[in-house]
Amino acid sequence: MKNNNRLIGTGIITAITASLCCITPVIALIAGTSGIASTFSWIEPFRPYLIGLTILVLGFVWYQKLKPQKEIDCDCDEDEKTKFIQSKTFLGIITAFAVIMLTFPYYSEIFYPKSERQIIVVDKSNINTSEFKIIGMTCASCEEHVNHEVNKLDGILNSKASYKNGNAIIEFDKTKTNEKEIEKAINATGYKVTDKQEN
Repeated sequence: MKNNNRLIGTGIITAITASLCCITPVIALIAGTSGIASTFSWIEPFRPYLIGLTILVLGFVWYQKLKPQKEIDCDCDEDEKTKFIQSKTFLGIITAFAVIMLTFPYYSEIFYPKSERQIIVVDKSNINTSEFKIIGMTCASCEEHVNHEVNKLDGILNSKASYKNGNAIIEFDKTKTNEKEIEKAINATGYKVTDKQEN
């Protein structure tokens, strides 16, 4: 039983670690310290292995829990109640928690407030679109974090960050903000702008 408890602990730790790179930007947003958002982005390449390890560990614990027990003739109390921490219910709760952690990157954007606002553009010639190359983004949570920070600036018409492309395409009113301010906002998240191009 102690082995199972250790394995359950391992399953929880690997599940949390697998999603740490995507949980950190949300925690940073809630805490108001956006600079720590990219702290755990180095974990992303190991994510598939951590997911596999979590599934393997929890699968083994479920196998141990569900396999038929050998009957042993003894005079001991068979009616001894199983502790909650050793029950199938507890294992079910841990498994559900692991699934929630492992799938976090796919629903993380719900934690970011939608910042839609009315922008009045006097002259269309004032609208610029620039592409910012960014390193450090690893999931949808990172994209939302960059978009959230950029949208705090006045004059932002549209912000579309992409971790797959490693960039953000920003449409803005050049009379209200500029590329330097946008770059500063992106860098404040902990991800770094490596290059920018005006389209």
